[in-house]
This record gives sequence, structure tokens and C-alpha cells, in this order.
Amino acid sequence: MRARAVALAALASVSIVGIGWQLGSQAIDASHSLALSAVRTDPAAVADAAAAAATSAASATAAAQSGTFTGSVVATRFGNMQVSVTIDASTITDITALQLTNHDGRSVQISNRAAPILRSEVLAAQSASVQNVSGATYTTDGYLQSLQSALDSAGF
Repeated sequence: MRARAVALAALASVSIVGIGWQLGSQAIDASHSLALSAVRTDPAAVADAAAAAATSAASATAAAQSGTFTGSVVATRFGNMQVSVTIDASTITDITALQLTNHDGRSVQISNRAAPILRSEVLAAQSASVQNVSGATYTTDGYLQSLQSALDSAGF
């Protein structure tokens, strides 16, 4: 019986961590606490803890507001960057570059090349966790920092 409880607890922990990884660090903290308390009290409660964690994580993700949110202005070596993001039903639907680097003609050229690439990558990833655009490190960093501040404003 004890071996079964340990096996169930391990399985629930793996499930909970997987859910948390997909839905955010808040889910990990909450589900880990729930799983630990369930294992201490009743091994059969592990499945209930996993279900509660999934519900908690899903509601945290669903809390993202819909609308258009403007990110902070991010100063880079080659000029300021600022983007706005449109979110509808917890989905990033559009990103608009409000300011792109404009220090000189070369920085304008780089930003104009990188911005559409970053936009499509963010729309595909549904987050600001995308790779740098080659040759546009400052533009990428500023773009993604501004985007993340907009997403934070939205609770995304």
C-alpha cells in the first residue's frame, strides 16, 4: 500500500510539473504545495490535488485581459523601442511597433528588417520567449522587453 502511495505521488508530481511548465510558475508553486499536503494526509487525495492544480493554473492563464496594451519605452544604443500588443481571449492576435530604433540609417534598416520577423515569431510562440534576430540584437532586446511589459500589463 505504501509503495502504491509513493508511486501515485511521483506520478502526480510529474503531471503537476508538466501542467505548471505549460501554464506558468504560479501553477507550479500552488500544485506542489497541494501535492505535498495530499501525500502527507491521504495518498488517494493525490489525484484530487493534481486536478485542483490544473484548475488553478487554467484560471490564472484565463485571467489575461483582452484589449490593446502598450509596452514601456525601452532605450537601446541605437534609439528607443516600443510596441503594443493586442490580446483577444488569452491569445496574442497582433503586435504593432510604435517606435523602432532610428539612430542612423543603418539602425532604421535593421529595425525595419527585424520587426516583421519578431512579430511573426511572437505570434507563433504566443509569448516574448523567442530567439534573437540575427544581426539585430539591440532591436530584438528592446522589442522583446517592451513586449513583455505590455504582456505583464495584460496579465498574460
